[in-house]
Amino acid sequence: MKTGIWSVVAVLAATAPAAGAAGLFNPTTFTLDNGMQVVVVENRRAPVVAHWVWYKVGTADSPVGKSGLPHYVEHLMFKGTEKIPPGEFSKIVARLGGNDNAMTSYDFTAYFQMIARDRLETVMEMEADRMVNLRLAEEDSVTERDVILEERRSRVDNEPASLLGERLAAVQYLNHPYRLPVIGWLHEIESFTREDALAFYRTWYAPNNAILVVVGDITAEELRPLAERTYGRIPARPVPPRNRLKEPPQASERVVELRHERVRQPSLSISYLAPSYNTEGGDRAYALEVLAELFGSGTTSRLYRALVVDRGLAAGAGAFYRGSSLDQTTFRIYATPRPGVTLEELEAALDEEIAKLIAGEITEEEVARVKKRMLAEATYARDSLSGVARIFGVALTTGQTVADVEAWPERIEAVTLEEVKAAAREVLNPEQSVRGRLLPPLREARK
Repeated sequence: MKTGIWSVVAVLAATAPAAGAAGLFNPTTFTLDNGMQVVVVENRRAPVVAHWVWYKVGTADSPVGKSGLPHYVEHLMFKGTEKIPPGEFSKIVARLGGNDNAMTSYDFTAYFQMIARDRLETVMEMEADRMVNLRLAEEDSVTERDVILEERRSRVDNEPASLLGERLAAVQYLNHPYRLPVIGWLHEIESFTREDALAFYRTWYAPNNAILVVVGDITAEELRPLAERTYGRIPARPVPPRNRLKEPPQASERVVELRHERVRQPSLSISYLAPSYNTEGGDRAYALEVLAELFGSGTTSRLYRALVVDRGLAAGAGAFYRGSSLDQTTFRIYATPRPGVTLEELEAALDEEIAKLIAGEITEEEVARVKKRMLAEATYARDSLSGVARIFGVALTTGQTVADVEAWPERIEAVTLEEVKAAAREVLNPEQSVRGRLLPPLREARK
């Protein structure tokens, strides 16, 4: 609800690779009689728990012509039930000494609270209540629609980088609903009604379509009776399959050039269609993680050293890969020129570095060093209760299992040099790419 949906996507992409070494999380999982999956990760460092409920539905499941409807429903989930007056949910959590929020992405919607252990059952009762008892007044549905319209105007329409990202996705995916903005297109948001929201809510919000993840000062044995008394009392309901349009083969490079009066510093982005953990070719996802880390993660990455440190052409450069998607995902590369450097100069240098990857100019030492760093960083993952909850929630809503999360370090360790080279050759293919250029208006570019 209050979390920026654009930054959340980036945060999730950054945290997913740190999905823990074997024995690091040691989760316990069980399923309630109504089909709700429960994951518990014990952490006794403080008498606090992170309580997350994940629904396997997101913007990519929006009804045709109603892009962003899941995000709208997320907002409306705070409007109250018969037990909780409109707008009181977050106030109650705050009075209990906790904090709460929610977020929507392409494949999931999540609601969460950070709360003291002895107040956990109360927020579980509240969350279970709004899973089935949401009440919407016509006035509230209109007001919240206007809030989202303003959110879109301020965070997307007035932000050139967000506009370019939106257009990159729209061009990258020819058919698949990942082409839609998470928040929705403005004209479709304007069409949202109370009836749209209730129909979507009644279709997807069911315990058998939800995952409960609790991380912190509690064991599975302690949580189970709480879960059964709250969520366990909600009957299962039929939930439709997530039938999505399939992406056809891509056979041409595309270019998106956006000029905007608010652009002061040009930038370049290149997006490649790539397999996720859950799609055909998913066995390459681990090699792609290593490739993204090697090529563009941080100031020690190859791309940063080449363009920023050695050649002095870029103010910043990097790459990222989001393997935790239900369907095909993207591998993205980005760079921003230093003052006095043209975007054309930077683009030529960036293409040279990409060509080296495709040609296989990667060493065994580089791969070994990167894998060692990735595995070392994983040891810090448990320090964040919500971070651990995000790792499991994202994985389980996008086709992975608890075992997959726990097996991540072994699978990264097993990635070979040849697999990284093969992943670079197969994915960094211009025919399945979109190149985005963010530029100032022509009148400024001529100065």
